[in-house]
Amino acid sequence: MKKTDIAMIILIAAVSILVAYFVTRPLLNTSSEEVKVKTIESISSTVQDPDPTIFNSNAINPAVEVQITPSNQ
Repeated sequence: MKKTDIAMIILIAAVSILVAYFVTRPLLNTSSEEVKVKTIESISSTVQDPDPTIFNSNAINPAVEVQITPSNQ
């Protein structure tokens, strides 16, 4: 390669880096504005009783295997 070819490659690479820097700078916003985010409650080890209207003691247990057999009518 000639010296002019190497110089042209270096020039193109430098210009490409500068263009990439100025194009991506607005995309990667580095503003120092403070942003507020919602936080959640801390997790505790206490367990609350379930709502009796949803979990009642007379409900059908879906974990119990049910077999349906034909009836003799």
